[in-house]
Amino acid sequence: MTAREMFKVTVGLTGLMVGLAGCAGGGDDAAAGQGRSGGTLRIIGSSDVEHLDPSSVASVGAYGLARTFARTLFGTRASNDFQETLPVRPDVAERVPTRENGGVSKDRRTYTVRLREGVQWNTEPPRPVTAQDFVRGFERLCNPAAPSAGKGYFISTLKGMDEFCRGYGDVNAKNPAAMAAYQRDHGIEGVRAKDERTLVFKLVRPASDFLNLLTLPYTAAAPKEYDAYVPDGAEFRQHTVSNGPYQITEYRPGLSYQLTRNPAWRAGSDPLRERHVAKIRITLGQDSPEAVQQQIEQGTADLAWDQPVPTSAIPRLEGDPRFAIRETPNNSPYLVFNTRSPNNGGALGKREVRQALEYAIDRSALIKIVGGPSVARPLHTVIPPGNSGYAAADHYPTSGESGDPAKCRELLGKTGHGKLTLKFPYRTNSVHKLLAQSIAENLDACGVGTDLIADSGGSFYAGTLGTPARGREGEWDIAAPGWVPDWYGNNGRSIIQPLFDGRAYGQNSTNYGGYDNPQVNALIDAALTAPDAQHAAGYWQQADQKIMQDAAIVPLLDRSQTLFHSSRVHGALYLPTTAAYDYTRLWLS
Repeated sequence: MTAREMFKVTVGLTGLMVGLAGCAGGGDDAAAGQGRSGGTLRIIGSSDVEHLDPSSVASVGAYGLARTFARTLFGTRASNDFQETLPVRPDVAERVPTRENGGVSKDRRTYTVRLREGVQWNTEPPRPVTAQDFVRGFERLCNPAAPSAGKGYFISTLKGMDEFCRGYGDVNAKNPAAMAAYQRDHGIEGVRAKDERTLVFKLVRPASDFLNLLTLPYTAAAPKEYDAYVPDGAEFRQHTVSNGPYQITEYRPGLSYQLTRNPAWRAGSDPLRERHVAKIRITLGQDSPEAVQQQIEQGTADLAWDQPVPTSAIPRLEGDPRFAIRETPNNSPYLVFNTRSPNNGGALGKREVRQALEYAIDRSALIKIVGGPSVARPLHTVIPPGNSGYAAADHYPTSGESGDPAKCRELLGKTGHGKLTLKFPYRTNSVHKLLAQSIAENLDACGVGTDLIADSGGSFYAGTLGTPARGREGEWDIAAPGWVPDWYGNNGRSIIQPLFDGRAYGQNSTNYGGYDNPQVNALIDAALTAPDAQHAAGYWQQADQKIMQDAAIVPLLDRSQTLFHSSRVHGALYLPTTAAYDYTRLWLS
């Protein structure tokens, strides 16, 4: 949500978005409808997405892929002007509901959304996307097989969502018929299809960011065909259905995707996307960013899938119109502690141990690894600058951002846990191995051993960090995931709630370390019920301070996204929530 070299998404605010000159690469032509049609966009990278099912997507890579085939009620527009990416715009919805146009009730607890005509599924024969398809999409968020990491947003916002999800958890996760039956027989009070083209949402309380929530890719419409498969299962992944400009026509797990044009899509029914290239081919299995960069520069590939520009290449690329640095406010990477781990006598469950380890990390070394100060800045808070609720603070200061191993050893000694060995899984693509090695060296200087474990193939988030049983069994102790905003603008809840609400801990939760503090949970509730965004920001700030006092994580970097495209790519318009260019806007010369 940068990060995510397939990493998580979520948070942002105002005017950030600085790119090097010329990076649009013909974007104005494409926006004016002058983009050339045809050709195959060749994308190359490392790992498969952890979830392909739109209801479960959780990484920037998956967000960018879902945008091509799974449409939501609202969305945002790709642009190289960051301000243009902030407003919520209609997608499948006809218009943005307001109190003035009757779409929002006077008490701001009821939203009525009318669907536009002409949006169709690529079925045989094509059929219209209906309001019931969106209801099904919301119901699938709580499926027990691959529940959405974002379901907490809606449990705290929509009437009846909590009860619906609690009941759904008892259904057999391996039985698609049982799951379909539960959805058929148990509705969500706050999500109702009034007719084929009208949706009515009922909120527990007013939420100024509710329309932002409806831009999230896991709120996409879901066709009735999805009832036949285990959500995000192997069979499901071979039978995705599209209502966007492209459709997945070939998927080889862990190896490649091929997308072709969806014949049921019509440009006139889609205000956010275009369609220029004939095919999109994504080839996986290349862990080396240097190899990826070489192929793009040689013209045998067009874009990187989940690799930033190699650090060594950045100095020589400055001024190259194919290169850009895009500010994408994020916490990436950060070091998360598995507070549920039984290893080392349960040491990481103790705040004093975690506080000692806060002093170990040399952020200056990490900044060099990712490309220097033009690419990354040290981060000491949960909420990065440029996001609602941010306030500068440094609870564990060290000279020159270089760490203080002596203080770390001293504090650890006082806890009675001076001898620790921590299991440390790391992603194998991009610079993650180098980052992990640097952190391991810092911990070693603190007297803490690490067991580095390569975690490849897209299993890092969904398989390792997102599976509570593996955390409780001590399969990992620390890890370095990343977090990018799910949305920008009015996004106060989009970091604290998904990462630190202990009540949401469970399968696919992004509260990876199982952190649970009733005081933080209460601050989350206070922010969600605040009378306005300004008051809410104060509560988010208090929660940030409390989380850092508890040392639930070690914030490391606020890291920009480095991008490079081949000479034949034009219309390169950035979509911050995907940390990539919008594939539907690109065209080839």
